[in-house]
Amino acid sequence: MAHTIHVDVVSAEHLIFSGEAEFVALPGEAGELGIYPRHTPLITRIKAGAVRIKVVGKAEEEFVFVAGGILEVQPNTVTVLADTAIRGADLDEAKATAAKKAAEELMLNNDSKIDYAQAQAELATAIAQLAAIARLRKTR
Repeated sequence: MAHTIHVDVVSAEHLIFSGEAEFVALPGEAGELGIYPRHTPLITRIKAGAVRIKVVGKAEEEFVFVAGGILEVQPNTVTVLADTAIRGADLDEAKATAAKKAAEELMLNNDSKIDYAQAQAELATAIAQLAAIARLRKTR
């Protein structure tokens, strides 16, 4: 039997994914992280992007978009505590494109009342979501 690792992806609202996987790949702050069974324990922050999960017995990877959060790795368990998480199948390209445009317009606005850092964060999240959609489309 192949070695597996239990994966939970949780957002503030609900459990997005829970199951056994052969590996997990996700965007860490210092670069892409690949987690296999019996990985060294680790806690780190993650960036906005796609979490790819190779589910046991499935040919296609499971995709979940996360807008940042915390990753905890134990030898037999991976837990992703995401600020926001959306299943790959539920990603909406039109909504992400609109959010990107709105954030860009907000950043170009010279009004001193805007929160520039918030606008930058929203722009980065929208761009990461569009990249995740493109990556998901490429694999199917």
